[in-house]
Amino acid sequence: MTAAPPAGVAGPLHALLAYDGSGIDGGLYTRVVGWADAAPRWLDQLVTVWSAVGLGLFAVLMLHAWWRARAADSAVLARVLASPLIVITAYLLDSLFKSLVEEVRPCAQIAGTITLETCPGVGDWSFPSNHTVIAFAAAAALWFAFRGLGLTALAWTGWIAAALMGLSRVWVGVHYPHDVLVGALVGTAIGVPLAIAAGRAAPLVDRARSGSLGAVLGAGPVGPDGSDGPHEPDGPGAPGQEPARTPAR
Repeated sequence: MTAAPPAGVAGPLHALLAYDGSGIDGGLYTRVVGWADAAPRWLDQLVTVWSAVGLGLFAVLMLHAWWRARAADSAVLARVLASPLIVITAYLLDSLFKSLVEEVRPCAQIAGTITLETCPGVGDWSFPSNHTVIAFAAAAALWFAFRGLGLTALAWTGWIAAALMGLSRVWVGVHYPHDVLVGALVGTAIGVPLAIAAGRAAPLVDRARSGSLGAVLGAGPVGPDGSDGPHEPDGPGAPGQEPARTPAR
């Protein structure tokens, strides 16, 4: 457990002039960190580790989606490849949002707060939660990717992991609940439309598959005749097929 410094002592005058979010749900925040203080040590350690490195799970899920999407159609692979770009976009937009609001961390604002994680320094703003934005943007991107691959269980895994990440940020004491709630909304609002739009990049993936990146991107679905790509039935007059005959009169 780490004791946060009294409010107003953590930094310069600029920090004192920044937004104080304790009036929104400071009471709920204090209750949650109190539960963490009274919880078994093993649970606190588990939550702390998850809060610190849990975002790595989304990277593993993206790698798995890429591996499976090598045999999928180009629209699905385009969404998989766009997943890390969607996360980066969400992070950058959230960082801009944070710099506009400048909400002081609850562990620095509320005197006497005991936290599991060291309270971030002055200038590392609280609203919205970056971890939560990243997690929900990743979950949204992976939802469309895994649904396209027919892996519904993994699609739901992303959302569950994102929710646990958001909750952990309050439990370890570095975010208010509203930081996490808005972070979930922001991450989802960014991730969903970008993931849908990513499917339109299928023609680019088609061209990349036929080039030097073919070994990395895979050949796509295999047709019924064993050829690469979706099989299109031969039409009249196609090679190897007799032309249509005109019925005798």
